[in-house]
Amino acid sequence: MSEAIKRAADEGLIRDGLHRVEAVVPAGDRLSRRALQSAGFRFEGLRRKATQQPDGGFGDLAAYARLAGDDVHGQAGFTGVMNAVLPRKRCIAHVLFWDDHGRICLLETTFKDDWELPGGIVEVNESPREGAIREVQEEVGLACSPGEILVVDWLAPYLGWEDAVELIFEGGQLTKETCTQLRPDPHEIRAIHWLTPQEAEPVMAPFARGRLAEAVAAHASSTGTTRYLERGRRVT
Repeated sequence: MSEAIKRAADEGLIRDGLHRVEAVVPAGDRLSRRALQSAGFRFEGLRRKATQQPDGGFGDLAAYARLAGDDVHGQAGFTGVMNAVLPRKRCIAHVLFWDDHGRICLLETTFKDDWELPGGIVEVNESPREGAIREVQEEVGLACSPGEILVVDWLAPYLGWEDAVELIFEGGQLTKETCTQLRPDPHEIRAIHWLTPQEAEPVMAPFARGRLAEAVAAHASSTGTTRYLERGRRVT
């Protein structure tokens, strides 16, 4: 099947001068999906409940495509297909900042009720540290240089979000002058708050409270050991 698909794609892309060939198959049809992947087609996503099934229900369709410029041979061709097929997790990077009174910086956002540390979702081809630096600059106007990673936490699916991995970097203590110069982004940040870890708990999501507590403990620890969590709880 894969050879037949490859020949048909070659005819369209090479002989007929097409720039793109698409294929859509039922998401549960593993044989067809593997044949498309073997023929160099790259997975582009699911069309949810897009086809009616014999029992009257609706099923997902898997969309694949091959472009004229796609490499379908050797290691580059294999990794290109696998990169499109394999799962991709979101990465989130936050930074723990302190003031001279031992309080931490929390941001009240415009798009959710619970408060969070400065930082956010890391973009494609951006390192977690670079993402943390960019997010902090965008959110509060601070050019920072994060230190060690205090916490690595696996986030389970939540409120429509798929799972993700979150890192909390050490931000260090900010001077009083620096704290007063922070400016919230008017579109995303409603207010900047400085709270003790105990005061922060009621305004954070339940799993974020555990993550914060472990980050604070790692900050205070003399060992400098990064703490690994799942769902906001330490795994030892």
